[in-house]
Amino acid sequence: MPRNGDRALPTAPLGTSGLEITRVGFGAWAVGGGGWGGGWGGQDDDDSVAAIRAAVEHGVNWVDTAPIYGLGRSETVVGRALRDLPENDRPYVFTKCGLRWQGNAENGPDNVMAPESVRHEVEESLRRLGVERIDLYQVHWPPTDGTPLEEYWAVMAELKAAGTVRAIGMSNHDVKQLTRAEEVAHVDSLQPPLSLVARDAAADLIPWCAENGTGVVVYSPMHSGLLTGAMTPERVAALPADDWRSSNDDFTGEGGRRNMALAAALRPVAERHDVPVAAVAVAWTLAWDGVTGAIVGARTAAQVDGWLPAATLTLTDEDLGELARAVERTSAGSGPADPRRAGPR
Repeated sequence: MPRNGDRALPTAPLGTSGLEITRVGFGAWAVGGGGWGGGWGGQDDDDSVAAIRAAVEHGVNWVDTAPIYGLGRSETVVGRALRDLPENDRPYVFTKCGLRWQGNAENGPDNVMAPESVRHEVEESLRRLGVERIDLYQVHWPPTDGTPLEEYWAVMAELKAAGTVRAIGMSNHDVKQLTRAEEVAHVDSLQPPLSLVARDAAADLIPWCAENGTGVVVYSPMHSGLLTGAMTPERVAALPADDWRSSNDDFTGEGGRRNMALAAALRPVAERHDVPVAAVAVAWTLAWDGVTGAIVGARTAAQVDGWLPAATLTLTDEDLGELARAVERTSAGSGPADPRRAGPR
């Protein structure tokens, strides 16, 4: 298990996987840069390496990536960032499978979970990451190639039994799919979206995981930068064309207006706790029973400082009530808005 000496942050067990993870982890989607369908615009790899190492130096003990992020670039950058770290300081490495690309993927990736494809993908990820074993291997999306869930989940279980991966999880699957998978092999973790804007996972997915011993690492808790307090209509308008947010409804038009109004409501809570707005957004996701950790991205070392306080921040009942009222007032997003109504924390 990674050690961080006096830089240790609070940890929680990821379900029954045996992994003890910090409440925040480094998300490497944005470090894949631009030039592909889900890109974030130009990105300097040296900045990415510095951001990952800054997070690890501050005690973050896991990194989440995927082959599709930058068409292999993100995994390669993560591998570079970890290469020179002492073994005991290396974070856990989480990655995914199922999205494969041909050429530059301008038309989107192929969503394939055929057994031979999964076995090829894991070898390619091991090579790019420069590791001998992946700590958490996740199905990125339900496939569209016709492979039955029971078949692809059995292959994931085989990889775990062989020691190629330590734990297996699902991302972007629903409760019915999780239930079917659990009949084949235990689902160690689930990765759903969760933020003050995208709250639907709190209604059914997270309770299912809590009942079944499945860990939960939520993604986009800052809603891809929207809830940092720094996003404005002018900044969105200035985003490059190859940044997917530049034309997304959550960032533009009426949806953008509502969401930015909600982001502004986080500022008084942040001021009470003397933390950045981004930390409040992340801490709200961690207030839900059943959430183990939150994946938080950064493109520079300085951006890590914006969300790192969430690792130790506990929002009060007053804070949570204020945020729930802000959701109602702005009509932003969908799904339950008050973690206090989900049971004791």
